[in-house]
Amino acid sequence: MRIAVATRNREKLKEIRRLFEGPELEQNIELPSLEDFPGAPEVEETGNTFEENSVKKALSLMDFTGLPAIADDSGLEVHALKGAPGVRSARYAGERATDKDNVEKLLREMARIPDEKRGARFICVIALAYPDGRLMTFAGTVEGKIGKEPKGKGGFGYDPVFYPEGYERTFAEMTPAEKDALSHRAEALRKLREHLKG
Repeated sequence: MRIAVATRNREKLKEIRRLFEGPELEQNIELPSLEDFPGAPEVEETGNTFEENSVKKALSLMDFTGLPAIADDSGLEVHALKGAPGVRSARYAGERATDKDNVEKLLREMARIPDEKRGARFICVIALAYPDGRLMTFAGTVEGKIGKEPKGKGGFGYDPVFYPEGYERTFAEMTPAEKDALSHRAEALRKLREHLKG
């Protein structure tokens, strides 16, 4: 079975493909990405929620390829910043911002926020659109806190400053397997896998 994945982010794609490995699925699933479909439209993430954006991207790729398509929209919500960066997580420091730019802006915004008020959570919503009109979403969250400086070389995005609840290491300091056991995307993908198994 082929399911198109609406992303050009190589690290995100690697994470998604890794979470689809293993014997639990009875059928082999191929996960081509946007890079495998020249001419696939770029979808602007103009929605007000992660769900709106993921649905929009999944429907667009499904229409273009004729294949079932999945898209995720995910981001970081910091309680002291009233939920920012939220749906603008990837563009927090500007439209062409790098992960480093976004992390640096976040740390500047939080410079005066004390340890006990640095709570945050990652959210991921994955939409699955089928050519027959079926559409469903799967969500995952992970609670944690924001550190005061980047730590670790793994992961991507805000991983170097995010400490999942109960841990003294950031996501970027964890192995892929350790992160997969905890992450918001892993939780959403586990729900998607259960659907595909059924």
